[in-house]
Amino acid sequence: MKISIGCDHAGYEYKDNIVKYLEKLGHKVTDHGTNGPESVDYPDFVHPVAEDIESRKAKFGILICGSGNGVSMTANKHQKVRAALCWTTEIAKLARQHNNANAISIPARYVSKRLATNMVKIFLETEFEGGRHKRRVNKMRC
Repeated sequence: MKISIGCDHAGYEYKDNIVKYLEKLGHKVTDHGTNGPESVDYPDFVHPVAEDIESRKAKFGILICGSGNGVSMTANKHQKVRAALCWTTEIAKLARQHNNANAISIPARYVSKRLATNMVKIFLETEFEGGRHKRRVNKMRC
């Protein structure tokens, strides 16, 4: 599976762990950075991930910042992106099942690296249920 990932300075260690995990599973990961603790502007790393989703270069996106909010808000400006801010595996599962999310936003300052990786695992393994949820997802676009 093709996955695109990006983060700011608060999430680069999480990103590196997740990339290693995904590549070990055989996924193709496009890493848009950042790659260190120096302060950066998260939109510079989120827009390329969102563009990968919109152009179908990636099936899913993974976004990481301190709270998860900034990356989620930025990604959701793109019409074909449905980024879900997740802080538990249950929320990650529901984001896929009920909302057909195609990007997960992770709050690095509020979850452990292990939980972040588990949320990504659940997110990628979970299928969209469709049905009544499809009708609602279809109403999201402006």
